[in-house]
Amino acid sequence: MIWSLARRAVLFELRIYRSLLRWIFRRPDVRGDGVEPFGYAQLVTPVLCLWIFGSATETVVLHFLLPWEGIRLVADILGIWGLLWMLGFLAGMRAYPHLLTPPALRVRHGGNVDLVLPWDAVESVTAVRKELPSSLKTLRETDDELHVAVNNETNVRVALRRPTVVRTPKGEREVVAVSFFADDPRALVARAKEHLAAAAPTA
Repeated sequence: MIWSLARRAVLFELRIYRSLLRWIFRRPDVRGDGVEPFGYAQLVTPVLCLWIFGSATETVVLHFLLPWEGIRLVADILGIWGLLWMLGFLAGMRAYPHLLTPPALRVRHGGNVDLVLPWDAVESVTAVRKELPSSLKTLRETDDELHVAVNNETNVRVALRRPTVVRTPKGEREVVAVSFFADDPRALVARAKEHLAAAAPTA
């Protein structure tokens, strides 16, 4: 149990820095023919930018205010780590958008969440706004439904034709629906319906 938690924490940290590198070098994870990206960072970007600015300011101020060299060094390291972490978190939301691909819809959040939903398993995609209870968790599960929330909110719901196994950071889960947040839910739903029509079996 402890080893599993430690492993997930290390992987999450490494993905944060990988996201930051992708963002710096402008290489978002959008590959393949017919792939359409849809963002989900617009709602939280202003808040994250304020946190990043505040963290950077605090780190500089503490460096000059603390009179003890050892404590100042520790504060500098923690401040820089926190700043990089927040930058990487925002970078992940930019570098790993949701993807509509010919074979599947990929619901993502940073480099940590990537739920692959094949079109032949999807019953419907609708724009439905839902507020979830306040939590720091991005990925949540209720009654066989997964929620990939941004700021405790989702606005797109994917109903599945049958219970479908998806891979999550915590292992495989069998779900009947997935809800998530998109900056432009109407556009995403419209394009998703076109993919569903194209994937529908012909008589």
